[in-house]
Amino acid sequence: MKIFSAQQIYQADKSTIQKEQITSDALMERAATQLFEWLHSRLRGTQVNIQLFCGIGNNGGDGLVLARKLHENDYSIKVHVVNYSEKRSEDFLLNLERLKDVKVWPDFIKSGSSFPKISPNDIIVDAIFGIGLNRAPDDWVGNLIQHINGSRAFTLSVDVPSGLPMNRGPWSKEYVIRASYVLSFQVPKLVFFLPETGVYLNQWEILDIGLDQDFLNKTETDFELIGRPEIVPMYRPRLKFSHKGTYGHSVIIGGSYGRIGAVQLATNACLCVGSGLVTAFVPKCGYDSLQTAVPEVMVLTGSREKNITEIDIPFEPTVVGIGMGMGLDDDTVSAFGSFLKKSTKPMVIDADGLNILSQNPEMLNDVPELSILTPHPKELERLIGHWDSDFDKLQKAKVFASKYNIVLVIKGAHTITIFNNKGYVNTTGNPGMATAGSGDVLTGMITGLLSQGYRSVEAAIFGVFLHGLAGDLEVSSKGYEALKASGLVENIGSAYSELFRQPEMEQKDNV
Repeated sequence: MKIFSAQQIYQADKSTIQKEQITSDALMERAATQLFEWLHSRLRGTQVNIQLFCGIGNNGGDGLVLARKLHENDYSIKVHVVNYSEKRSEDFLLNLERLKDVKVWPDFIKSGSSFPKISPNDIIVDAIFGIGLNRAPDDWVGNLIQHINGSRAFTLSVDVPSGLPMNRGPWSKEYVIRASYVLSFQVPKLVFFLPETGVYLNQWEILDIGLDQDFLNKTETDFELIGRPEIVPMYRPRLKFSHKGTYGHSVIIGGSYGRIGAVQLATNACLCVGSGLVTAFVPKCGYDSLQTAVPEVMVLTGSREKNITEIDIPFEPTVVGIGMGMGLDDDTVSAFGSFLKKSTKPMVIDADGLNILSQNPEMLNDVPELSILTPHPKELERLIGHWDSDFDKLQKAKVFASKYNIVLVIKGAHTITIFNNKGYVNTTGNPGMATAGSGDVLTGMITGLLSQGYRSVEAAIFGVFLHGLAGDLEVSSKGYEALKASGLVENIGSAYSELFRQPEMEQKDNV
């Protein structure tokens, strides 16, 4: 599913209006009707007080239409107009008069006004600012937002939490609505998925308001949301007349004294995701444990006991995954650099492999094109430098990935895969996966997918999704705190099955 910018959404509105020969007010009525139907289906028959806070732009106009429909269906409502400017949109003014026509008289809140009392049992509809916010809210409006946040009432935001801009972090962390739920018109917003901005909402859901589908289909976007509908077409089913050689020979390189477990996790994951053959290359101290823990894996060792000092693979592997638990000893760094120079196929680089690259940036020029780098936030910062915001981070990541023609997997709550100046935002996974070894499992999975012939960007996107889905399956029985990386490996097969057993995934999320 495409993630559109604010400007593209405005263009979609305009295209819809022109194509259907309707007014902008009619489109607003359509959108607000969807808001009403969502609320009405959940509140029918309940006695609840609904307080609507409406700005004086089109987001506020949506709120006024919703207020009228709620009133016409006998809901108890209070409407507050947040009068933050003398400039009002035409559709806001039109719907303000329509609201008055049904004998609903909003109170106007302005600088110096007392704020309305809010009970924790009330429902708040936040329609103050929409996606067009381009400056910091005035302090008094920010204070109102803090008042709403402090009420502990269920807060439903229209399209986006008020105070949250679409293309940057908030001007003030305290001046953003903390939404219990966001009803997003037609498409999700990138700010729902970034660490800096996603904290302002608990759940979101898309309301289809009938925007021009032809425009949406043809318009290219910088980001795409990856769910089951996007993943299933990528899947490569097994052939009846195939054998283990059909699905490649992966080599997992890493480990050092006391850190062989990382390689065990990666090799196990590589096997479970479908690599035909897997060989682990480790220092001598890892030989016995790997042969015992993962009998399906072949093991090669270097000449040293505790760390890798040379990398010598006596055959041509299909793909290499490297770095986990490898350490940063001088001999290991030298061995890694020499291995890069003679490598030509895309590889997966993680953990200490990334740390070596950040400490020796000249080595980046030797990384084979279309390789996949999988940094967590600190590793990413060491690679691309400090960023001022999540938007700055994404821009720097795009520049970095384009410069070296690689795939960059930015790990986090919504892992984002960057390739060819585009970002792919993942929808699976949960906080329980913030545990030791989770990244090693992901590296093994992506390596195993590459070995089967998936393109680099497909292997990264598919691997990230499947990894998160395995985590979701594991956490359903274990809970967040008890989830271990080995449990992710155990659920890879179930994650594959889940892709085809369940109906199409709804486009909503817990943040």
